[in-house]
Amino acid sequence: MARAGAIWVREAWLAGQLLPQGAMTYLDPTNLLVARPNSQTDALAVAEEALKDGALPFVVLEITRPLNLREGRRLQLAAKAGGTTGLCIIPEGMGSNAAETRWRATPVFDPMREDSTLMRWEIIKNKTGTVGVWYVHWDPQTNRLHVVPPVGLQPGSAGLPE
Repeated sequence: MARAGAIWVREAWLAGQLLPQGAMTYLDPTNLLVARPNSQTDALAVAEEALKDGALPFVVLEITRPLNLREGRRLQLAAKAGGTTGLCIIPEGMGSNAAETRWRATPVFDPMREDSTLMRWEIIKNKTGTVGVWYVHWDPQTNRLHVVPPVGLQPGSAGLPE
């Protein structure tokens, strides 16, 4: 039986709220658990336990200060033990040495779509592979991300087959 759902962990004092209904395009909001611990230390503990438990396939941790090597390594080991994917959202410039990969995601205006979900994903650190840039678009019909060529490299552009 496939696991479904995710937990999003963010400190309670952070401004704004995460509303599960906002993720409806990507995930059934009834399958999104939001945890709001009082401190980053508590947030790390919640994320580590969720990763290690393996009951949910995806754990998002939103933090406000850099992870030290020990904290990052504990999260890695917990994810491996639970067979869970973890995503740590960290402010620009506060990366962790423990991270296997580091990505930068930016929205891209797409004049062909009224409600564009086109994003530019750049991998800026990769311990075991190469770095690069991908353009991805969310397809609500298939509930999947699709890698799309950058503008000017679409089929039919100069020199590319139709």
